[in-house]
Amino acid sequence: MFSFKRRPDGTYVVSTDLRGRQVYREPFLNKGTAFTPDERRRLGLEGLLPARLTTIEHQAERALRLLARLDDPFEKFLELEQVRDRNEHLFYRVLKDHLVDLMPIVYTPTVARAVKLFSHTFRRAHGVWITPAHRGRVAEVLRDAIGERRIRLIVLTDNESILGIGDQGAGGIAIANGKVALYCACAGIHPGEALGISFDVGTENAELLQDPAYLGVRSHRLRGEAYFSLLDEAVEAIRHVAPGAVLQWEDFRHANAAEVLDRYRDRLPSFNDDIQGTGAIALAGLLVACRVSGVPLSEQRYVVFGGGAAGYGIARQIATALGLDGLPPEAALARIAVMDSRGLMVRGAGLSAPYKELIAWAPDIAASHGLEPGAGLLDVVDRFRPTALIGTSGQPGTFTREIVEAMARRCERPIVMPLSNPTDLSEATPSELLEWTDGRALVATGSPWAPVHFGDRQVAIGQGNNAFIFPAVGLAALVAKPARIDDAWLTRAASAVAEAVTEEETAQGLLYPAIPRLPTVIEHAAAALVSEATGEGREQALARVRDAAWEPVYPGFE
Repeated sequence: MFSFKRRPDGTYVVSTDLRGRQVYREPFLNKGTAFTPDERRRLGLEGLLPARLTTIEHQAERALRLLARLDDPFEKFLELEQVRDRNEHLFYRVLKDHLVDLMPIVYTPTVARAVKLFSHTFRRAHGVWITPAHRGRVAEVLRDAIGERRIRLIVLTDNESILGIGDQGAGGIAIANGKVALYCACAGIHPGEALGISFDVGTENAELLQDPAYLGVRSHRLRGEAYFSLLDEAVEAIRHVAPGAVLQWEDFRHANAAEVLDRYRDRLPSFNDDIQGTGAIALAGLLVACRVSGVPLSEQRYVVFGGGAAGYGIARQIATALGLDGLPPEAALARIAVMDSRGLMVRGAGLSAPYKELIAWAPDIAASHGLEPGAGLLDVVDRFRPTALIGTSGQPGTFTREIVEAMARRCERPIVMPLSNPTDLSEATPSELLEWTDGRALVATGSPWAPVHFGDRQVAIGQGNNAFIFPAVGLAALVAKPARIDDAWLTRAASAVAEAVTEEETAQGLLYPAIPRLPTVIEHAAAALVSEATGEGREQALARVRDAAWEPVYPGFE
């Protein structure tokens, strides 16, 4: 139906056999009133559009005026989705030019409502759904779905652990599509070359199963061999239909997330954003906090409150970084206490998943602090005396005043990072953390928060947003073409993001770069990864990254 081709100057042209209304109704091809007179004649569009020729900039201004009339963020989300339904290039022009205002709309926190209300607000499909009904012909289904497009970047979710809201069935596609949007707007991936996939194998969400409007597979989830055999087929289909594509695993639950990552990372270049991306962005914030406090990473003591995929990734990434500082593996783990819903995780104490054994304390380490398996957070804080407290539990209010004050009594600059998304699931609010520590806490969150007025100063709150990490990793992988994306890539990405935080930003209270600098930080982080992977100089790598980037301007037609 249509295909895009990149010219040597970096611009794109499109080839299509569609004509007339078919062109106008295809969002990848539609330019609306920006079709030139020649294009209108050649494509059979004359008479279907008003006479006046406009530009994408004029169209973006009109779209913004319509958005400005809406107060509810979710209504803004739906309006932007309508823009995307009509015109992909215009959607990305608006998003890229107004990223600070619109990223919370197309991504967290507003996307959580989009996921929950997916079946009730569905208008037009974006992405691809793979279901058990496709078993034995997944490659055929995928080929039909993408047509002549050359897919180079895929975000795939099985929908089971969406943000902090759990199993959301087929609606998880909104998360995959939100990540695709950030790849395109922030890292310059062409939208015709990126794809969100929902691996819809059922749901355990009873509300969805009982909802007559639910659009996904109405059954309990596939498990075990039935699940993995279908996922095996899907991976092989991707390798065949989209050879060389980089794949991001998204929102897989706990043990599945770790198993999926290890099972497929050598079959195609892939990484798990919830494990590796979250680990890397947490590490980036910790590196900046260490710079501010003057206490090196190897001398901090960490509590990771949340033993799911995110907590696993953070503990693993901290341990990896400590290893690079010269600590042996067991000594590194001794500095990281990880807690799940049952309390302190200790090996051999009936942990709920095999991956937890990899990050849990040995019994003698717990005993050395006078702690039992399953100890609560206050006991761990009292006895282990952490200097950094990181929340990935999805349990709001669990960083209580008593716990934070106990931590702050023994630490001059406590690092507290309630990273759970969206904001109503945060373990504590930034204003509470600053109040309870007399303004001494170094605070970062997972979702955006307004600056906090404390005393006579205003403290900016850095957002530990994976959007600093995953677009850089994906873009760098497309440029450097590694056979495998290993943990060292994520550690390097974390270091690059930390290096990007300026002294002016830390003086404001930020542990992460300000969101307006997101595209530039991604570009430089990608260049750091390409440089390390290829041995090229940083400037040469940066030039290659910039050459690979797409801009949301209308393509020509061949």
